[in-house]
Order: sequence, then C-alpha cells, then structure tokens
Amino acid sequence: METRLLRRSAASDYILSKWGISYKPATLAKLATLGGGPRFSHIGRWPVYALADLDSWVEGRLSPVKSSTSDLSGSCAITEGAR
Repeated sequence: METRLLRRSAASDYILSKWGISYKPATLAKLATLGGGPRFSHIGRWPVYALADLDSWVEGRLSPVKSSTSDLSGSCAITEGAR
C-alpha cells in the first residue's frame, strides 16, 4: 500500500480541497506544538502528514449531523450549574 506524505503547506491545501475547510500551515504548526492537530512524522527536520491521518483528524472534528440549530449535542449544551 502506497502512503503519500505531504509537507505542511500541501497538507493545508489538501484539507481545503478535499474537505472545504481552511487550516493555514501556521495553524497546523501551532497545533503540532500545542497538541490537538493531525498526527505527523518527520523526514529530517520537515514534518510530513499522511493523507489517512489528515482525513481521520478532520472526521474526528466533525459534529454529528443535525437537522436544526436547536439540536445541541451534550458537549455544547449549557447546564444549569454552569450559568
């Protein structure tokens, strides 16, 4: 199985072209430092991303499908004690 690896700028372009979501290379770099971004490897000093890892990361950020804005998931609802 062939694994295609993308440098950060190309990974940003791939996410935009496949998913229609804009994540700038600088944002991916920040997430690589802070955590929460897609998995990556290094070739020398350059971070590289596998397409499967990019797709998995974006899919993990998607919310469940909703039919209205009033359909709140449990993670977004404000509880009485939080007010």
